[in-house]
Amino acid sequence: MNTPRTAPFLLLACHALLTTALQANEATPVEAMVVKEGFQVERLYSVPKAEQGSWVSLCTDPQGRLLVSDQYGGLYRIVPPELGKALDPAAIEKIDLEIGQAHGLLYAFDSLYCVVANDAYQGRGLYRIQDTDGDDQYDKVTQLLRMEGGGEHGPHSVVLSPDGKSLYVVVGNQTTLPPMHRTRVPPLWGEDQVLPRIYGRGFMRGTLAPRGFIAKTDPEGKEWELMATGFRNQYDAAFHRDGELFTYDADMEWDMNTPWYRPTRVNHVVSGAEFGWRNGSGKWPAYYEDSLPEVIDVGPGSPTGVCFGYGAQFPAKYQEAFFICDWSYGKLYAVHLEPNGASYSASIEEFVSAQPLPLTDLCVRPQDGALYFAIGGRRTQSGLYRVTYTGTESTAPVSMEAHKEGQELREQRRQLEAFHGRVDPTAVSVAWPYLKHQDRHLRYAARVAIESQPFTAWKHLALTESHPHAGMLATIALARCGQANHKADVLANLVKWRWDDLDRPTRLAYTRAAGLFLARMGMPEKDSDRKKLIRRFSKAFPTDDVELDIELCQLLAALGDPDVAKKGVALLQSAPTQEEQISYAKALRLVNEGWEESDREAYFRWFQKAARFRGGASFGKFVESIKKDAVEHLTEAQEAQFADALKPGEAERPDFVIEPRAFVKDWKVEDLSGLLGAGLEGNRDYKNGRNLFGATACFSCHRFGGEGGAMGPDLTGVAGRFSPKDLLESILDPSKEISDQYNATVITKKNGETVMGRIVNLSGDTVMVNVNMLDPNAINSVKRDEVTSMKPSTVSMMPPGLLNTLKEDDILDLLAYLLSGGDAEHELFQ
Repeated sequence: MNTPRTAPFLLLACHALLTTALQANEATPVEAMVVKEGFQVERLYSVPKAEQGSWVSLCTDPQGRLLVSDQYGGLYRIVPPELGKALDPAAIEKIDLEIGQAHGLLYAFDSLYCVVANDAYQGRGLYRIQDTDGDDQYDKVTQLLRMEGGGEHGPHSVVLSPDGKSLYVVVGNQTTLPPMHRTRVPPLWGEDQVLPRIYGRGFMRGTLAPRGFIAKTDPEGKEWELMATGFRNQYDAAFHRDGELFTYDADMEWDMNTPWYRPTRVNHVVSGAEFGWRNGSGKWPAYYEDSLPEVIDVGPGSPTGVCFGYGAQFPAKYQEAFFICDWSYGKLYAVHLEPNGASYSASIEEFVSAQPLPLTDLCVRPQDGALYFAIGGRRTQSGLYRVTYTGTESTAPVSMEAHKEGQELREQRRQLEAFHGRVDPTAVSVAWPYLKHQDRHLRYAARVAIESQPFTAWKHLALTESHPHAGMLATIALARCGQANHKADVLANLVKWRWDDLDRPTRLAYTRAAGLFLARMGMPEKDSDRKKLIRRFSKAFPTDDVELDIELCQLLAALGDPDVAKKGVALLQSAPTQEEQISYAKALRLVNEGWEESDREAYFRWFQKAARFRGGASFGKFVESIKKDAVEHLTEAQEAQFADALKPGEAERPDFVIEPRAFVKDWKVEDLSGLLGAGLEGNRDYKNGRNLFGATACFSCHRFGGEGGAMGPDLTGVAGRFSPKDLLESILDPSKEISDQYNATVITKKNGETVMGRIVNLSGDTVMVNVNMLDPNAINSVKRDEVTSMKPSTVSMMPPGLLNTLKEDDILDLLAYLLSGGDAEHELFQ
């Protein structure tokens, strides 16, 4: 293990090797990688790009040979070398068939299955490749299913089911759902937007659900069943030993720093799942009861291959790990899953990382117990690597029996899932009691089971349900399944509940039920009923709960509440994060009634402030669209009246969006360390802590409790990693110790120019570097042949002095808020 004294010199040496590799068109050297202690990585092969392309998929066959595919070329079969030896190029065999360009490969049923992502051969889709005469040479290619639309967001991978009888095919959001023989997801497709969405730069504009899906088929590809949908671009999936499927879904980096940005995340793919991807600003929040949440947020990145460590000669913890690849940031993560109710929770750690290290796929080879991974993609320099364990812990195989913990709840969930997509006369009576279960996955499975039954079999139960949370889920089901002639019934179900009688989760479900009613069934027929809904929700608004206030603001805006403008502008002005502010601005943009001149002035002045905000590539267009819609609701006289407020804001700004605050003190750790015990106990002001997290620009880079930027580390779990003193020290002196995950690289070019930042993307022979953590769109492109050196920066991208405008109590409130681990969010909003 590197000591603090030697580590900087080793890092410099590693970056020197990396510079040499870049210049020589070789794959990333292992010396440039940060590898989990006790493990070693071997570079087996640097792929000659001109002859063999850039490898993006990887699997093994029964003989232990590796099968790989070039993203834009053919397939290869490889006999791996003995441990410690490099790969002999003569051990690489080109498969002599017109097939390749595979994002996914799987050997099963005496066949090689290949998922073609590009419009090549017989078109995108799933293929079966066979050796029909037993000479160990593939000689037959059969397309099992053609798919329309794809490329890098299209058909991706194929996975063998735990029982060894079926295939699961993983498909991204640019592919149209092909005809299915059955669907476990209720085919009640809808965008379900309370207010019209905005599109930013318009990527995939007009694309409607269902998109991003996983489907099940038989070995011959004859029968197809939709299992789950609502992903953005999940590239691969793998089965846990409990028989549960997991995937790693993509973010939309253009959405960064907007309220609808969703980081890359690990999802538990259960029967009938809907994960809520919608285009533009329409992505569903994770708390919507008609969708399912992530297991864990990972952060910005580009998900590629995944696998579990089963079969690897690793310590038990890493045999059980879910390994996931991030192509753009060069991170191979180990995700550690733990049963949690009917689903799972997780922690995550870096296993192997480097910049650049464009990871594409990985697999365990049972014959040697090693983990193999490939890098490449988008015609970047490709390579093949092997990971083995060299430590002293036991590597005895783990039991493949299901976990006992949570088994009862998982079995209950599976019993409910057995009703998905089929009519059963016992389904409603079995599922209905679970609508009030405290476990969200059981509630979800129950609702899908009920929606799979005839509407008349459960409508009466929905209208007479007395349990508040079960009643909300029943109303959600009514709104989704009901027709126009059921509108009055759904409305009656909405207005029978008293807000003050509901707990926070039920209030969120209530706002979602009301939103679905408006999205699916439209405005109440009678104006008196519309006003009844307004009174019900307006009385509660605002709540001092961010998520509830965002939902209530858009509901009341849609309903035409005359008081929503004044209340919404007050929230717009006081919200500490740009994400929260954008939510209110977006909701208020279509409000016509109830504006006072001072509120309208303040609303349009906000856009001048928002011009200083930064986000992903669509960020400016999103804000521009909000303003455009709002201006269209002004008369000519009003446009003249507010002409000064309508002028564009000043986009140029300092690095951080911080409201002017008076200097208090140049704080040092010793000034505050004595207060970190008793000073953090008792009734600290978490709301003030949250506001200061925004005022000091922390939210600009860091996520906490599901909101904030994504360029810095997510701080939600910081209490489990830092003591109060360590946390304070990392804020006051961010350059003292810089995480490998967020360390900047200094690139020196042949012309003497230097570029400092994080490598975030690659394309061919170009490296893309983010040079400003606060602006995800601040990208400099550097050609590989322009580089003379690369070395780690000794200066953090996070500046010092962020606490110098805070008083002592303010700092303690901020620290207490961070160390609450996100629990303070819900304490705040009870």
